[in-house]
Formats: sequence, structure tokens, C-alpha cells
Amino acid sequence: MHMELKLRKVGNSVGVILPKEALSHLHLEEGDSVCVTEGPDQSLRLSPHKTEVEAQMAVARDLMDRYRHTLRELAK
Repeated sequence: MHMELKLRKVGNSVGVILPKEALSHLHLEEGDSVCVTEGPDQSLRLSPHKTEVEAQMAVARDLMDRYRHTLRELAK
């Protein structure tokens, strides 16, 4: 799928309006959250926000905080 979208002023910000085809493709509707990640070629990827990924990242952050010194020693 390839779409050209225009940037529009929304208050003091700039936004992109996603057409219904893009929303349908991503299984999104008004009020849903999206996640923007950087691709390997400096592109941006838009995907639905998944709460289970957020929970997994919270566990990973907790482990990294608790084992910070151990991980630092292993990295040497």
C-alpha cells in the first residue's frame, strides 16, 4: 500500500489525517493509539499500539534496572 498524505495544522501542532483505507488496513478506529518506530533505513513505521508490548517493555526495564551492574560487567 502506498499513500501520499498531507500535513495539516492542528492547533499549535501539525498532524496527518489517515484515510479510512489506512485505518482499515491497520485495524484502527478513532481514539485508538498508534506506535511510531524508526526503520533501519531511517523510515518511520506506524503500527497499532499494543498494550502487551508495553507490559513486556516494563518488565525488561525493571530487569535492566535491577541487574544494571551485572549487565555492565558482562558487557566488558
